[in-house]
Amino acid sequence: METEILDEVFAVIEDRRDSPRQASYVSGLLAKGEAEVIRKFGEEAGELSVAAKGDEKAKIIHEAADVVFHLMVILAAKGVRLDEVMEELRRRRR
Repeated sequence: METEILDEVFAVIEDRRDSPRQASYVSGLLAKGEAEVIRKFGEEAGELSVAAKGDEKAKIIHEAADVVFHLMVILAAKGVRLDEVMEELRRRRR
């Protein structure tokens, strides 16, 4: 399974957090504050739930990617590293 893309995307999210760019979606979302970041994640999770009720695999994949992306924005906003989450998953697997 290819997971390197998660690290790549998370690095970009952290960069936009640390060095905001005017035209950046992530920088703009983070600038709106924690409550908006959390609200957006909830919105995306709801959209995935609706998609999952159907049988359109492409829609489920699209919405799942949105959820993962916005989860990573929350993590970056809270100063949680992606590898910390991966380590918690590894710990649970033992």
